[in-house]
Amino acid sequence: MDLQTRKLKFIQKFIKLQSEEDISQFESLIKKRNNKNSFKPMSIEEFHKGIDKSEDDFKNGRYKTSSELLAKYK
Repeated sequence: MDLQTRKLKFIQKFIKLQSEEDISQFESLIKKRNNKNSFKPMSIEEFHKGIDKSEDDFKNGRYKTSSELLAKYK
C-alpha cells in the first residue's frame, strides 16, 4: 500500500471518530511532531554550561547509575 492510500484511509477513519479524547490525543501528537521539526541547536555557551552543570551534579551526588535507571524501566 502506497503512502497516499494510507493517508486517505487514515483520514477516512479519523473523520469517523466520535471521541473528543481521541481527537485531543491526535492533536497532541501533531503538536509534538511539529515541535520536533522546529529543532534549534544550542550555542557553544549553552553546551559548556550544560557540561559544567553535569559535572557539578556528579560531584555532589545528584545522579543515577545505569543499574538504577534500568531497574526503573523494567
